[in-house]
Amino acid sequence: MARPQQQKPDTPQRILDVAEQLVQVRGFNAFSYADVAAQLGITKASLHYHFPGKAELGQALIARYAQRFGQALAQIDSETEDAWAKLAAYAGLYAGALSSQRMCLCGMLAAEYETLPKPIRDAVVTFFDDNETWLERVLDQGRTDDALRFEASARETARMIISGLEGAMLVSRPYGDIARFRATAETLLASLAATDGRLPARNRVKRRS
Repeated sequence: MARPQQQKPDTPQRILDVAEQLVQVRGFNAFSYADVAAQLGITKASLHYHFPGKAELGQALIARYAQRFGQALAQIDSETEDAWAKLAAYAGLYAGALSSQRMCLCGMLAAEYETLPKPIRDAVVTFFDDNETWLERVLDQGRTDDALRFEASARETARMIISGLEGAMLVSRPYGDIARFRATAETLLASLAATDGRLPARNRVKRRS
């Protein structure tokens, strides 16, 4: 395919930025290349040059989102060794998306799972598996340090946390109330407390960019 004339060097990233916002607000099946082209003021041919089809665009979206999320988890690890603080910071990643009136990208895609191309479905599963692995490690650390208490395995508890946060985002969305999400997230995390069931004030769920 010939390269469209007068393409800006950052066009692929601009396409991904717009497409990500559309997925997080509308869902993957509710936007088209025409929507992206209209917002960027470019032709659909320009989109097809960089991303031949919507499946390729979806895979690129997840790859970039997963990389960014992974970097955020690495930053949390570098900032503290405290398991409580790590869990609160993790919930803060979701709060940050919700405060921008967006949903978790992979959470939105999971809601449309059966209608998505297999490579996108596989990428969504990998994203959640990676998050479970990180949370499992934090939970094991917290139990070893007597900071956390839970009866199920660390892996099962990690799945519970992800499901709880994704669900809290979904239910809070129609209310437009970030405080509703934070209250639910803090209650969820406090249920893992090894002491009196109260989340330490220093570890309240706050927005993380």
